[in-house]
Amino acid sequence: MAQRVELTATVSENQLGQRLDQALAELFPDYSRSRIKEWILDQRVLVNGKVWDKPKEKVLGGEAVAINAEIEEEIRFEPQDIPLDIVYEDDDILVINKPRDLVVHPGAGNPDGTVLNALLHYYPPIADVPRAGIVHRLDKDTTGLMVVAKTVPAQTRLVESLQLREITREYEAVAIGHMTAGGTVDEPISRHPTKRTHMSCIRWVNRR
Repeated sequence: MAQRVELTATVSENQLGQRLDQALAELFPDYSRSRIKEWILDQRVLVNGKVWDKPKEKVLGGEAVAINAEIEEEIRFEPQDIPLDIVYEDDDILVINKPRDLVVHPGAGNPDGTVLNALLHYYPPIADVPRAGIVHRLDKDTTGLMVVAKTVPAQTRLVESLQLREITREYEAVAIGHMTAGGTVDEPISRHPTKRTHMSCIRWVNRR
């Protein structure tokens, strides 16, 4: 069943020049910027009584904003008492060290027993954050650090930082075989052309 959302607010004078989606994300911090952007594109946002359907539209300050939308009820996953190796925590984020053999998010073949289920048990309020605050993933067999948002504003900021490449990610891999010399591999990585479960270095060919 869909949940009705009816919101009203006045754009602050301090928000002069901001994008519409940015301004609304600040006015309604309980909702992610991506969700607000969807509402704008779906013509669910009225500014001074008129539909604004362009997220990039700039606000001047003082506009009366109304949102009339619906949120489809999301699948509720069960909290599970799965140990988490937490290396850092504050009011906004968690940093966990994910072990191998632990799937990040429930899916086909892995309906539970995941990082998401563990997060719901460790910090129940995270159920109100989309995807339980998970903003990036690691493969089942990969160990490493994951940053998790505990609040919607933190999740919005983390997603933006990832998109803007303000957060760097480094990976270490084990090479099997006989190394005859040192060196550096600097090639783009993509899906293996024949082994769909493998990744490999691909040298793209300009076919124009």
